[in-house]
Amino acid sequence: MVSIFTQIIEGKIPCYKVAEDEHFIAFLDINPNAKGHTLCVPKVEVDKIFDLDEETYIKLMKFSRKVAIALEKTVACKRVGVAVVGLEVPHVHVHLIPLNEMKEMTFSHKVAMSSEEFIALATAIQKNMA
Repeated sequence: MVSIFTQIIEGKIPCYKVAEDEHFIAFLDINPNAKGHTLCVPKVEVDKIFDLDEETYIKLMKFSRKVAIALEKTVACKRVGVAVVGLEVPHVHVHLIPLNEMKEMTFSHKVAMSSEEFIALATAIQKNMA
């Protein structure tokens, strides 16, 4: 079965996109741990991160780094945390979470944002992509 992330990549489900190239896409998590919580996803559907070929894995980390740098320029935070969990969606994804407190990394702490806030934030992050 096609993952929800593949459906986003194919444009069948909308997202708040912050970055994209021919191999990867980054978009805001719609159930964020913190304002700016972003997912970086390879366009190839692979369930587990260590099942990616080495080249794709390295490129995903480089793509995630670029997004994290733009995210840190956009959202006031002490640092951007990184997590790869992958239990909720069987498609590799890197969580980038702006952190001011450890609870923001727990995945049990969530913040609410309006559609307008998501759009404004995605646009601001896009402007900070180098």
